[in-house]
Amino acid sequence: MTWLQTTFKYLSMPLFEISGNKISLISIFLAVGVFFLTTTLAKMSERFIERILIDKQIDSGVRGSIVRISRYVVLFVGILITLDTVGISLSSLAALGAVLMVGIGFGLQNITQNFISGIIILFERPVKVGDFVHVKDISGRVVEIGARSTLIHTRDDVAIIVPNSQFISEQVINQSFTGENMRMTVDVGVSYGSDTAKVKSVLLEVASETAGILTDPAPKVFFENFGDSSLDFSLAVWINDIWDNRETLSNVRLEIDRRFREEGISIPFPQRDIHIIKEA
Repeated sequence: MTWLQTTFKYLSMPLFEISGNKISLISIFLAVGVFFLTTTLAKMSERFIERILIDKQIDSGVRGSIVRISRYVVLFVGILITLDTVGISLSSLAALGAVLMVGIGFGLQNITQNFISGIIILFERPVKVGDFVHVKDISGRVVEIGARSTLIHTRDDVAIIVPNSQFISEQVINQSFTGENMRMTVDVGVSYGSDTAKVKSVLLEVASETAGILTDPAPKVFFENFGDSSLDFSLAVWINDIWDNRETLSNVRLEIDRRFREEGISIPFPQRDIHIIKEA
């Protein structure tokens, strides 16, 4: 008992003081335990809410935002309880925050900016988990939206971590914002003198026979222009698989080339006539 009393005495001995609150080893250990328990409860609450919402008719991106926000709320409450455990009140935090504000402003400016941007993304939802986005030179599917950064998975099976602030300050193209259907175009030129009605018919047949092309909305063919060496057409089609749109459009081009060969429709290449004048 004497050893326990001595140990407790030393553990209870104040190490330092914050705004009149004496901090000891016991209070530090207790705060660490509370914080560890808070992080565990945050993960448990995240999984619990996800299990509740998984059977609901809720968009996956909305579900992910709700789950992530619930985790942040539990963590925030846990941090307040942890600080209260060691005797640090909100008024003490305000006084301490006034001192640290300059350091935070300069040293943690990017972290704070990315964190606030992450909260804006979760609430406004311009980008959500599962969307196919283009930001700067990066394009891919959003896998996870974190507090500081967003994880994007590209077609080349590469995971790229993008700071959240780029989704707020930069121009972002979200191809999945209105749904998975997307309109794409395939441009092709034919020789002058070709039967334009036949060209249009072949292009529509190719679109109707290629896998991955939607029939509703129906494909359309546009006679775009009289080019320098060709009659320019564009085939506009709707696809429902943004992830594999390159493969779908490649199959369309391969089939156009094959059908044009069968139908005797030639695809020209730029030609220039050179006139040589021989002087006497």
